[in-house]
Amino acid sequence: MALMLHTAEVHVATFDALRDSLAPGLPLRHAVHPDWLEDARAGRAETLRPKIARLAAEADGPFICTCTTLGPLAEELGALRVDRPMMETAAGIGGRILMVYVLESTRAPSLELLESLTDAGTTLRPLALPEAWPLFETGETDRFHAHIAQAIRADLAREGADVVVLAQASMAGAATALQDLGLPVLSSPRQAILALAAG
Repeated sequence: MALMLHTAEVHVATFDALRDSLAPGLPLRHAVHPDWLEDARAGRAETLRPKIARLAAEADGPFICTCTTLGPLAEELGALRVDRPMMETAAGIGGRILMVYVLESTRAPSLELLESLTDAGTTLRPLALPEAWPLFETGETDRFHAHIAQAIRADLAREGADVVVLAQASMAGAATALQDLGLPVLSSPRQAILALAAG
């Protein structure tokens, strides 16, 4: 059974729905700790090391961290970063990669992972949308995803890209609104479930 560490309750339904559509029968167990993201954003991520290590020890199968900010620390402790399968897919596509994020604490770990996977022929361009995050925090997920999708469309009209990466799991809903772009729009929950299903 896969154990998933989340820092928002909304991710439980997201991953369960993806599991039901992409890998029916795949067993998932969820651990939700919203306060851990607050600690990480405040520069206290290292204090979470023993707590994440305890979770990792409890896992009787794959252990997945769905928080991008905590991803590097969780990976040190044996977890699969939820964004790694997505970043590997983006690196395989290559060319011009637009990496979109809404939390500043996500920028460094996401870019570092992408840079470690891509070659010299790939261009990485980050797009920050910090103004969208309060919508997620207040539960206005439809507006949150709509804002992200609109901003991506506007950016692509100016700059263009070969693949779009939605760096945070919370942003996955924006991919649905961008299906007509004619280029891949990758979200970490979908790619992670596919990776789990593949074994």
